[in-house]
Amino acid sequence: MKSHMHPVKMFLQYLLLFLMLPLCSSTNTITPNQPFRDGDLLVSKQSRFALGFFSPRNSTLRYIGVWYNTIREQTVVWVLNRDHPINDSSGVLSINTSGNLLLHRGNTHVWSTNVSISSVNPTVAQLLDTGNLVLIHNGDKKVVWQGFDYPTDNWIPHMKFGLNRRTGFNVFLTSWKSPTDPGTGKYSYRINASGSPQIFLYQGSEPLWRTGNWNGLRWSGLPAMMYISELKIIFLNNQDEISEMFTMVNASFLQRVTVDHEGYLQRNMWQEREGKWFSFYTAPRDRCDRYGLCGPNSNCDDSQAEFECTCLAGFEPKSPRDWFLKDGSAGCLRKEGAKVCGNGEGFVKVGRAKPPDTSVARVNMNISVEACREECLKECSCSGYAAANVSGSGSGCLSWHGDLVDTRVFPEGGQDLYVRVDAITLAENQKQSKGFLAKKGMMAVLVVGATMIMVLLVSTFWFLRKKMKGRGRQNKMLYNSRPGATWWQDSPGAKERGESTTNSELQFFDLNTIVEATNNFSSENELGRGGFGSVYKGQLYNGQEIAVKKLSKDSGQGKEEFKNEATLIAKLQHVNLVRLLGCCITEEEKMLVYEYLPNKSLDSFIFDETKRSLLDWRKRFEIIVGIARAILYLHEDSRLRIIHRDLKASNVLLDAEMLPKISDFGLARIFRGNQMEENTNRVVGTYGYMSPEYAMEGLFSTKSDVYSFGVLLLEIITGRKNSTHYRDNPSINLVGNVWNLWEEDKALDIIDSSLEKSYPIDEVLRCIQIGLLCVQESAIDRPTMLTIIFMLGNNSALPFPKRPTFISKTTHKGEDLSSSGERLLSVNNVTLTLLQPR
Repeated sequence: MKSHMHPVKMFLQYLLLFLMLPLCSSTNTITPNQPFRDGDLLVSKQSRFALGFFSPRNSTLRYIGVWYNTIREQTVVWVLNRDHPINDSSGVLSINTSGNLLLHRGNTHVWSTNVSISSVNPTVAQLLDTGNLVLIHNGDKKVVWQGFDYPTDNWIPHMKFGLNRRTGFNVFLTSWKSPTDPGTGKYSYRINASGSPQIFLYQGSEPLWRTGNWNGLRWSGLPAMMYISELKIIFLNNQDEISEMFTMVNASFLQRVTVDHEGYLQRNMWQEREGKWFSFYTAPRDRCDRYGLCGPNSNCDDSQAEFECTCLAGFEPKSPRDWFLKDGSAGCLRKEGAKVCGNGEGFVKVGRAKPPDTSVARVNMNISVEACREECLKECSCSGYAAANVSGSGSGCLSWHGDLVDTRVFPEGGQDLYVRVDAITLAENQKQSKGFLAKKGMMAVLVVGATMIMVLLVSTFWFLRKKMKGRGRQNKMLYNSRPGATWWQDSPGAKERGESTTNSELQFFDLNTIVEATNNFSSENELGRGGFGSVYKGQLYNGQEIAVKKLSKDSGQGKEEFKNEATLIAKLQHVNLVRLLGCCITEEEKMLVYEYLPNKSLDSFIFDETKRSLLDWRKRFEIIVGIARAILYLHEDSRLRIIHRDLKASNVLLDAEMLPKISDFGLARIFRGNQMEENTNRVVGTYGYMSPEYAMEGLFSTKSDVYSFGVLLLEIITGRKNSTHYRDNPSINLVGNVWNLWEEDKALDIIDSSLEKSYPIDEVLRCIQIGLLCVQESAIDRPTMLTIIFMLGNNSALPFPKRPTFISKTTHKGEDLSSSGERLLSVNNVTLTLLQPR
């Protein structure tokens, strides 16, 4: 027997269901008539952010937070009741009769906005697409309260961070107590308005790290900011406020700055493809970043292997005993008896410096740097000065009238600091800079004397050489294995890098050890040959496998390139860079000892008809990303800013798990300070990988490596060398062929047939487009490696590439393109050395 529901009762049930529907769906506002309960979700208009109740990992406590709504990992960027959690799901967020937001649990008041609202218009709470929760008048839309004024541990785009000078209200970040407790932690990141304003990272009230002052271009303690092109930074310092805000040039990129519970500041970008956040900057970054590590009147240099602290010119350790024990915290004092007031004193320059703590500095923006020097010299209490604004030729004045605290130098970037010294120290410094050979008379005497000594030495050497002939000198080492064996001390490259005459980061191997490890360089142990010599597999006495790069005597890599490669790689540490174990130098031989990578180089796979089928698309994509991260490290994240200049498939090695590692740094160059490009009259590189401006004009920069990466990316996708020629158009290379097919919407035709269409089409096409963006003719148009990493990790829209330059090569009869060797050409008075790829 069927039961029938009364029509009135059915109508009431449907009416109730209809009225409940709006409460179950997401909205972006809370109104006086629509409270917000645990389980509800507030979503911004374009669905960028969401607000709701959440519990941290391993916790049952309930908090209201804002998180990104478009990514897989719930990332909470703001917490409303961080210090007032609710222990069950009974919490309600509503607008009370006074127009304030109120979080309550039954009749228990938990949290409220607690602002005075005089308007008769009702208020509503709204979640904006910036992630900002605002309380506004419903009539005139005036904001009466906003969550961005009370950040927690995250600083996100459009959030203004800083101090209101008129009200004293300070917007700053504070860490969580722990990963599972969003309560107010002990670390904070806030602006200090004293002197020349800076941002400090504090533990309680103790400073841990500081940004340095704003020098007109960036924070003086963040030289890496000069390479950031993905952000638009707005800094204000006026009578009303000191503030900073940033926005993304490409709004689809997600970036945030966080202060974590361990006391580190991090800049993170979301990698959509990998589904996780990627940290691009951390502070404190090294020991010298720690505030006041070396005490007052000292200088910290993290590149010093033994002890990073030194006293500034004219000062000496306050506690020699502590200094000897590598504890510089007591700092330095003016040398005893030094007179720095009206006694011929002057200033000594400290280059590439992070100026001392500017919270105690005097600031005058209305005078020149030259006038600053004169003013400082007049006042006996002035201990040093620097330009307040480094843009252009510099302007403004920062001066210190006491101890110089927290000074350090950077491998690149920084600015000039001038330290007051007494006349004796000034003279000593000038003597060191000018040298003893300034006087022409002394020069003439020394030249004549040196010539006579040289003749005597050459004669003696010839006699001894003849006497020792036939004794077998291969095992005689020119330099012993102690760290002080400084065979590169006369190297121009070493002087350019400012290296000392010791390098404890390199291990020196005895020739006998290498001979035994490689079975006397037997042909069975030879891994391959390159333009600079052969590479052999070896095994040390402890069982460790090694790869020995033995330079041929007539190779293009001379002593300078060898020194360059050894000293560079020793300083680099990255999972995608080959690890240098040491080197061996004898009278006849120069060798580098690397970690052994069993799968040899990338070109042995992608250009081999059989082996390239072993690389499916997923593995190829991982190799592409690994190479990109290594180049990014070289360009922006290492202690040195390095341009590789010879990126190619044969210089990418593969370990046992097919993890890529960039090798061969013989042609690499270091950039310092604000240097963005360099010009050379001797262009050395590999045909097909050199950017047009480098090949034709000798100009190279980070964008030169970007071009090479683009070529390499296209080679990985197609399985073809860039030097490949095509029957229908013999003058065109791989880049030209890819471009033509791209314009004809036939880009899929170039994909390596060995992949057998087992690849995500959209992802491969995206990589082809990124490759074409990298090989655009103008260096300005090419993306940075940081942008490339973002492009590879996200699905945001890409710009359309401009037509690349097709640098074709005429093949001469009988010329073997696969052989190793060199060809010298002259282009626009630039000597061009082409290293043929293997």
